[in-house]
Amino acid sequence: MKVGILGSGLMGSKLGNVFARAGHEVVFSYSHSESKLERLARAAGKRARAGTPREAAHDADALLLAVPWQRVDDVIKRAGDLSGRVILSCSLPSEKGLGVAHKSSGAEKLARKVPKAHVVSAFQTVPSEVLFSVFKARHKAPRPNLVYCGDNAKAKKVAARLIRDVGFTGIDAGPLSMARAVEPFVLLIARLAYEGDRGPALAYQFRWFKELK
Repeated sequence: MKVGILGSGLMGSKLGNVFARAGHEVVFSYSHSESKLERLARAAGKRARAGTPREAAHDADALLLAVPWQRVDDVIKRAGDLSGRVILSCSLPSEKGLGVAHKSSGAEKLARKVPKAHVVSAFQTVPSEVLFSVFKARHKAPRPNLVYCGDNAKAKKVAARLIRDVGFTGIDAGPLSMARAVEPFVLLIARLAYEGDRGPALAYQFRWFKELK
């Protein structure tokens, strides 16, 4: 697939790198430094290149939105027409808390900004520090889980494939409105990863047990 990366921070740079190593064509975009984008592309290998947000969005099968919330409007504007595009969003309304909660979510607010695109909430429930380790262990079982949600079935299939290629087993949490539950979960993950004593390379796994008779 062709994957455009909107954002050059830790999550965008690491996921872009992993997507490219998994065999996808990747365009890194949106940074104050063009040289940084070039470095990210070189590190990711021959399937990656640097570009503008518009170039990242052009003919993309999926876009990863990985910018601070206050940059969302700007990067959307720079990306141009996003009609029909699949947008995987790991951007939250606030870095230190939830600016949108209970009756809405950041993912739903994003969907209202780009009504002709297909937004899937994904990848925000794990720290960037664990991504390379999960990808390296992708052939081992059991895999860690990663929840995602969205309203468009085809877009969710795209998300599920990329989640699988990174090394996780995706858990479809339902419609995009479920981001109202997923986004608070991110705060729990962040607290365990960055305020706990075991480090940020944290992933999670759900298990289902048959009821004992």
